[in-house]
Amino acid sequence: MSLESDRDAVLELTQKLLVAITAGDWDTYTELCDDSLTCFEPEALGNLVDGLEFHNYYFNLPSSGTPTPVQSTIVAPHIRIMGDVAVIAYVRLTQRINDGKPVSSAMEETRVWHRQQGKWRHVHFHRSPAR
Repeated sequence: MSLESDRDAVLELTQKLLVAITAGDWDTYTELCDDSLTCFEPEALGNLVDGLEFHNYYFNLPSSGTPTPVQSTIVAPHIRIMGDVAVIAYVRLTQRINDGKPVSSAMEETRVWHRQQGKWRHVHFHRSPAR
């Protein structure tokens, strides 16, 4: 594959991952993520999380009433390909309805993808509130 097609693939897979997260689609999430996924994120309270079990909890939360639409937008992505490793850094804007009003939030995210047997797998991420 070319460098440009790898970049396009990583951007597309990252968007697919975000859609799976907002839709609560555990099957797609696990299809894209390595079982040994690691992360630093606000929900982990400063701890490095290893594996998918921590994330599965959030996918299994009971819904409360009618779901509201949620949209995630990747802003200013920077993608670096280093052989079979790709790093994408961006700001994620999330739009949702809260108490009947549209609300936006921003997170700074870095995601690491590793090409395994010809297929990109999500292996690590770091997510922090944008300031």
